[in-house]
Parts: sequence; structure tokens; C-alpha cells
Amino acid sequence: MDFNMKKLASDAGIFFTRAVQFTEEKFGQAEKTELDAHFESLLARADSTKNWTEKILRQTEVLLQPNPSARVEEFLYEKLDRKVPSRVTNGELLAQYMAEAASELGPTTPYGKTLIKVAEAEKRLGAAERDFIHTASINFLTPLRNFLEGDWKTISKERRLLQNRRLDLGASKARLKKAKAAEAKATCEGDTVPDFQETRPRNYILSASASALWNDEVDKAEQELRVAQTEFDRQAEVTRLLLEGISSTHVNHLRCLHEFVESQTTYYAQCYRHMLDLQKQLGRFPGTFVGTTEPASPPLSSTSPTTAAATMPMGPSVADLAPPGEAALCLEEVAPPASGTRKARVLYDYEAADSSELALLADELITVYSLPGMDPDWLIGERGNKKGKVPVTYLELLS
Repeated sequence: MDFNMKKLASDAGIFFTRAVQFTEEKFGQAEKTELDAHFESLLARADSTKNWTEKILRQTEVLLQPNPSARVEEFLYEKLDRKVPSRVTNGELLAQYMAEAASELGPTTPYGKTLIKVAEAEKRLGAAERDFIHTASINFLTPLRNFLEGDWKTISKERRLLQNRRLDLGASKARLKKAKAAEAKATCEGDTVPDFQETRPRNYILSASASALWNDEVDKAEQELRVAQTEFDRQAEVTRLLLEGISSTHVNHLRCLHEFVESQTTYYAQCYRHMLDLQKQLGRFPGTFVGTTEPASPPLSSTSPTTAAATMPMGPSVADLAPPGEAALCLEEVAPPASGTRKARVLYDYEAADSSELALLADELITVYSLPGMDPDWLIGERGNKKGKVPVTYLELLS
């Protein structure tokens, strides 16, 4: 192997000079070239962006894949540029176990039939989770990872070069300062008129020669300082431009964050719809359990019309309040049952869709009861002399 000894010796000398300058700066024995306040603020913002991006990335990975072994496996596949194998979600695995249990315990029994229905719902939940993980990984995790592995590595490289240029500049300033001090001392000694009776002429000649040598050393140090200052300014400008690009990174991450929230909203809306369908199949509805004090989940809202239609419970017509086979009753003519009325606390504001419904205000207390043949998602609510249908999901039933 062919080694360039001169280059190796030069690199070693530069490294040693930088190490000496860095050490002297730490101990306050050398002047440190300071960066301007705006540049320092750009550096602080870049470091903060990098640190928080790493934390958000890691915690999002934990959210999407809680199993640490699975995360390590996926990381290794990515580093080896191999496709990550498809993994069964926990919901899909639970659905598989429930279906197998129903098959063995008897699919025609009430327990077996319920297991099959719940298994189908869990399978749909698992599929929705898989879609959410895939979408979040592409739209959110990948841009964050690209910043850390791409832009940030470039910024770090240029910052290291700037640090080296700063140390070189500091060393050049220190060298020039020492050369000027030595030159001044030699000039002072050379200006002294020699006494040829007491001082040997040889000493005077040596002093004049040393002064000339220090003059050359000062000129050389000034030239090195000019070169070091030029390289430092050029590298500082390159680094500054990269640091100012962090603003564009924030804009990009903001867009990715919006996409992540949108995908998460879609995922939870799908889960709510699947579970609501399951509850209807099982004949149980949120907020109708006797003795419960837990508030029902609020209806989800979304900017998407399809999502809103899927998540908002639809109210029945006035005819739904009447028992089967009878005409619709006027709400003013409906008398509350002798027993079965309950107090309920309103969880959220509700605007009545028509005259048959009762508008609600959050945290108010109303009296509610049900009528035979009435849709279980709705109750009759009374507040003073006002009466109307109210959605169960907006209420917390009290004792």
C-alpha cells in the first residue's frame, strides 16, 4: 500500500494544532472565535429539531408496534434492504383464536355464535390497524427518518468542518500574536546601540538577524490568517444556509403530521363503526346498561362526509317512537311511565334536528325514559315543560 508520508505528517500536524487550540480554549488560555448570536440561535434550533424528531420517531414506532422484538426485526430488514414480511396483527390473531374456539365449542350454541360475530369484528379491526400502520409509516415515519438519515447528516458534516475551520482560525490568530510579540522584543533589542567596549559586536549582529527572521514569520502568519479567515467565512456561510433550511423541514413535518392525524382519525372512525355494528348484532347499545355510571363515547366527527355518515348515529323518525302497529304519538301527549324514569347528565351539546328532538347543553341534568318499541339508541328526555327525543350517546345515565 502506497502511503504519502508528507500528507500523513501534514494531517497529523494539523490535528495536533487543532487539539492544542481546543484544549487552550477550554482552559481559557487562548482566544476563541465566537459565532454571531443569530448563528448560535440557528444551531440551537437545529439541535432541538433533531432531538425532538428522534423522540417523536421512536415513540411513534412504539405506538405502531409495541413489541420491541418485532421493531428490532423490522429495523434489521430495513438495514439489509429486504422487504419486511407481513405480520398478523393482534386483532387478527384474536379473531383466529375466537373462530377456532367457536368451531370446537359449537358454532350453533349462543356462545359459539357470539364468538363468530366477535371474531369477524376483530378481524375487521385488525385489517383497519394494518392499513393505519402502513399509512402512518409511509406518510409520517419515513419523512422523519429521511431527515435524520439525510439532511441531518449533511448538517452535522458541515458543522464539523466549520468547527475545524474555527480552530484553524484561532490557531492562526495565536500564531500571529506570538510572532508579533517576538518581533517586538527582537526589534527592541536590535535598536539598542552597542557599546563595543563592553558588548561584543557578535551579539548585536545576532539580534538584528533575529529581528529579520521574526519579520518573515509575522508576514507568513498574516498570510495564514487571511487564508484561515477566508475558509472560515466560506464554511460559515455554507453551514448557515443549511441551518436556515430547518424552516423548510418544519413545514414538511407539519404536513406529515396533518396526514398522520388524518390517518389516525380514519382508523378510529373505522374501529368505532365496526364496534357499533357488533353491538347492534349482539343487541347491546352504549349507555343502556343498567346501573352504569361510565360516560358513553362521544360521536366522532370528521371532515370527510363518508366518515361522518359512518360514525354519527342516525335518529329515527317520529313513527319509530310508537309501538309496532300503532300510529305515531304526539310527544306532548306521551306521559312518563310510573317507574323507570332516570336522571341523566348531558355530556355534549346537541342541536335538535327537528321538532321531535330535544336540544341539549353540556353538563345539564334531564329526566329520561324509554317507551315500548323505541329505538334503543334514543330516549325521551324532559327538561321542565319541554320534551323530545335525545340520543343515548350524549348522556351519562345516573342512578
